[in-house]
Amino acid sequence: MSDTVIKLDKLTKAYGKVKVVNEFNLEVKRGHIYGLIGPNGAGKTTIMKMMAGLTSVTKGSMEFFGDKNLDKNRPRMSFMIENPILDINMTARENLEYVGYLKGIPSQEKYDEILEFVGLGKVGKKRAGNFSLGMRQRLGIAMAIISEPEVLVLDEPVNGLDPEGIVDVRNLLTKLSQEKNVTILISSHLLSELSEFCTDYAIINHGQLVETISAEELRIKCENHITIKTDDIPATTAVLEQKLGIKEYKVVHNEEIHVFEKVDELMTISKTITDAGLTILKFVAEGANLEEYYLSKVGGEHA
Repeated sequence: MSDTVIKLDKLTKAYGKVKVVNEFNLEVKRGHIYGLIGPNGAGKTTIMKMMAGLTSVTKGSMEFFGDKNLDKNRPRMSFMIENPILDINMTARENLEYVGYLKGIPSQEKYDEILEFVGLGKVGKKRAGNFSLGMRQRLGIAMAIISEPEVLVLDEPVNGLDPEGIVDVRNLLTKLSQEKNVTILISSHLLSELSEFCTDYAIINHGQLVETISAEELRIKCENHITIKTDDIPATTAVLEQKLGIKEYKVVHNEEIHVFEKVDELMTISKTITDAGLTILKFVAEGANLEEYYLSKVGGEHA
């Protein structure tokens, strides 16, 4: 049995001459929680819609469970693209029963079990129209897992949630992974939302893959960066790019620069800056947060 459950190879979606997804590559391993991270409009939803068969593929290929027969293998997966589709006039249980009926799942006990699993056991008779956004997201996930999928694909499931709702969804997805061994691909435009539970990340910008990185590799990278403050920040960024070839940096509040590469070349970087006639006011190696690293990958000073 293949360890790779999703493989996207040069996946491309174009509308006319505009490529919203451009030769995107991704491999998701069984049992992992994979975060697809990118700004709004980066192409995350389009990728998931192509995977779900909701929009056509312009170029490239997909494999599910090591097989290119997508229709055969999609029943082993569940998708929640954008917002969950609920009937707000029906109760939580009725929404779940309707999806179960469509999927040929008659077990009444299973509906109770799933509602309990997602934390809605006590509100199964409550109309979905009276649910909070977080409760609707949990009901959407319940509807997605009623068929016991091996892979769950979620598009921005924590978008718009308050901190408590984000924690609830995060705990639920971690529980799904650990207790039911579900492989999860989840998208977001905020790395901080996913940093507590993802095992791997794929950073996307302008429809193209920027970087794939494991959570451990990301943690190590974020432990180190160089903070630089000079008498001329724009000129310093020009030196970093043109003389040192540094692209992974972020200008913070127009006051200092955080450099995320060549952090072991302190003397070379400082000398190059001073040789350019700039005065260094601060130059120190220190840790970075995940959001800063992400912003450095999707736009540097322009993020």
